[in-house]
Amino acid sequence: MIKRHKTAKQLFSYPPYWAECYGVSPFLPTSREEMDTLGWDSCDVIIVTGDAYVDHPSFGMAVMGRLLEAQGYRVGIIDQPDWRNAEDFKRLGRPNLYFGVTAGNMDSLINRYTADLKVRNDDAYTPYGAGGKRPDRAVIVYSQRCKEAFQDVPVMIGGIEASLRRIAQYDYWSNEVRRSVLIDSTADILLYGNAERAIIDVTHELAMGKTMKELTNIRGTTIIRDTPPGGFTEIDSTRVDWPGKVEKIYSPYEYIPEGKCQTKDEKDSDVMPIRVIPAPLRRGEKLDPDKTYIRIPSFEKVSKDPVLYAHTSRILHLESNPHNARALIQKHGKKEIWVNPPPIPLETPEMDGVFDLPYARVPHPKYQKARIPAYDMIKTSINIMRGCFGGCTFCSITEHEGRVIQSRSHESILNEIEDIKAKVPGFTGHISDLGGPTSNMYTLNCKDDEIQASCRKLSCVYPTICSNLNTDHSPTTQLYRKTRAVEGIHTVSIASGLRYDLAVEDPEYVRELVTHHVGGLLKIAPEHSEKDTLSKMMKPGMGTYDRFKRMFDKYSKEAGKKQHLIPYFIAAHPGSSDEDMMNLALWLKTNDFKPDQVQTFYPSPMSLATAMYHSGKNPLKPVTYKSEDVYTPKDHKQRTVQKGFLRYHDPSNWKDLRNTLIQMGRPDLIGDSGNKLVPSADKDIQVPRRPQKTKPGQAIGASHTSNRPTIAKNTATEKARRKKHKSNVTTVTAGRSSPEPSRTTKRRKPKARTR
Repeated sequence: MIKRHKTAKQLFSYPPYWAECYGVSPFLPTSREEMDTLGWDSCDVIIVTGDAYVDHPSFGMAVMGRLLEAQGYRVGIIDQPDWRNAEDFKRLGRPNLYFGVTAGNMDSLINRYTADLKVRNDDAYTPYGAGGKRPDRAVIVYSQRCKEAFQDVPVMIGGIEASLRRIAQYDYWSNEVRRSVLIDSTADILLYGNAERAIIDVTHELAMGKTMKELTNIRGTTIIRDTPPGGFTEIDSTRVDWPGKVEKIYSPYEYIPEGKCQTKDEKDSDVMPIRVIPAPLRRGEKLDPDKTYIRIPSFEKVSKDPVLYAHTSRILHLESNPHNARALIQKHGKKEIWVNPPPIPLETPEMDGVFDLPYARVPHPKYQKARIPAYDMIKTSINIMRGCFGGCTFCSITEHEGRVIQSRSHESILNEIEDIKAKVPGFTGHISDLGGPTSNMYTLNCKDDEIQASCRKLSCVYPTICSNLNTDHSPTTQLYRKTRAVEGIHTVSIASGLRYDLAVEDPEYVRELVTHHVGGLLKIAPEHSEKDTLSKMMKPGMGTYDRFKRMFDKYSKEAGKKQHLIPYFIAAHPGSSDEDMMNLALWLKTNDFKPDQVQTFYPSPMSLATAMYHSGKNPLKPVTYKSEDVYTPKDHKQRTVQKGFLRYHDPSNWKDLRNTLIQMGRPDLIGDSGNKLVPSADKDIQVPRRPQKTKPGQAIGASHTSNRPTIAKNTATEKARRKKHKSNVTTVTAGRSSPEPSRTTKRRKPKARTR
């Protein structure tokens, strides 16, 4: 009988490695000198990361490093190495077991480029916020350099950059489908998601003498195979155009690996027959998920056929529940990418154990007083949970952390507050956040383990909240009260995104939040106002927003506070037409919202919205060549116009918006009355250029690059000319511009941002 709800070995129950005798390091070493101080002759594991090393549970390298240290291993850190050659990858010597490579807390390309593919000048995970300290596609570059430094040392890749590229994926930056990063990086194994279980399993197996090639069935890992494993049932899902009727196959196909001939005496399990079932027939079969895999279209097919890409994306997301997911296999040339099922989520005691590790909670001392912006943001914040069952199609949290919520205990969270008080320099008593991927999914899970084990829904809250979902926020409310009561704590803010469709199900939680934890402004994310676009996002309608706003205003008034909601919206999302954006702009104007910072859809690898963007199909439903088409604004002009609708109040957008409204047949929205979206053309403001200083010896008005000598003038004549020039200086006023503004005209100061 198949066990419905899977369990895993307890995270801290493994016998420790012999090197535990070295004890706990103040910081994981980043140089040979630090290793010598600790008495180490070598590292068992070396983690290479694109982030500066901050010993804090919000930084992936610190979590993995401290976890392995707790298992008895000596772990070193190579942070932000010079990738231009292999020398910096040798700084800690040869690791005894493997290199662990991560791009850092952010995808290196999203970190480096905006949604409009402009280069960012800063990097929040680098000292002083300096940009350019990590390469593009850092996982690939770092992994190859590790192999160059020590060819015989295995390389493990992980973190969000590797996790979202475990199979063939659409790459926005090159506008093509790329191979699995496991192949391009030349690494030996890929760990995806929150990888505590996988990294412990892999490390202990290697320490016991196994090789990477022998580690084929560890959950949460992706490997390269030459052939599929024997003894499995293959569900063939490589096509979407099956015939109308598929006859049952009574004699199963037999798969014989290339180069091998199976005989009667052959006992190798790898050449056992593989039963192949076409996808349309799988529903009638009761198959053991542990002995079943799904063959998805090959890299060669999805790279040429966007419809098959959307189909593959749908399969991947349907196989994300760790309690019923099957392995996936995808051919890349002559190799097979094998994706084992997701890891079993951590139980509360295991989560507590991970966050209770002896983090220093500060950057490595070698940075001295250098400011690391990302650390400044999170140094007094606390992560209380992981995962998200919202299923927003544009978000990568689900693909990385999964849909099952993993929560810490109140005791562990309160202990972390004491840790912050003791270790964070200059702590003033303000906890900046209690949250995670969302602020209010803490302890919320399916009411029934058996139902959860069989569920394949992409979201627990769309189109409506599932009746099997626990929506009781009382554990969160109680946690808030306990944290406020801690001695020395005067403020506890909630900065993580709020899922307001869940919050309205528990008015007491909303009251607690609004009364004590909102500092005047609360950020929420309706993302859009129009039903068609929201359906492609898997987000609730504006009716839910209105319901939450009424509760927010009511409880703010009861608390005697003047507080406001700050809604976030996305432009140019798949499914969003210019008419949708126009209606959203009208909604914003009606509600007197003038967004300052706005977001344009950013196609991140592996998300469902990215599949829509690339394929023009909707993977939220079964995909065929005749299934629903999804319009997506792609070129720069389209995306700029849609972004302009969100900033309808910005004069720099008025010209484009007027042209678009005329093309849409909506010139009635152009004009000067209150119900118009943009003013008429004569209201445009001509902003003068910033005044520039002249170089010594340069005439007024001459080019800064001009080397022509000035002509000496009569002093009295020059004074008269300057007096006349000064009298002609005019200032720019709203609704009217000077015909010839002077270079000395002062620019108006921009309005203060609302966020």
